[in-house]
Amino acid sequence: MVCTGAKSESDVYKAVKNIIKLLKNHGIEIKSEPIIEIQNIVASAKLRAQVDLEMAAFELEGAMYEPEQFPGLIYRMKEPKVVLLIFSSGNIVCTGARKESQVKEAVDKIYEILKERGVLIE
Repeated sequence: MVCTGAKSESDVYKAVKNIIKLLKNHGIEIKSEPIIEIQNIVASAKLRAQVDLEMAAFELEGAMYEPEQFPGLIYRMKEPKVVLLIFSSGNIVCTGARKESQVKEAVDKIYEILKERGVLIE
């Protein structure tokens, strides 16, 4: 079973429990507790500052920025292991996290890195 659209980790667990209950109510035998693995959290964040993407692409090792192809900078963070899509507006999309705490860690970390490198326009 794949669960999409949940707003939090706890919502995933609630959704699975509800589905199990629904299946049981319809006569489907469930022999054991489900194993729940969160594979990919997609989250958005706002830095509340604009980002100079040209400069950020130069400053962030391994960053990809091709504005003719995609309007955001793609940054693969090593720890936590996530991919960040960073837009000049300061909006960020974080993908690949397996825990909500990894999203927070990644956003906090990229904010500090961008601030240190002088690429935030406040």
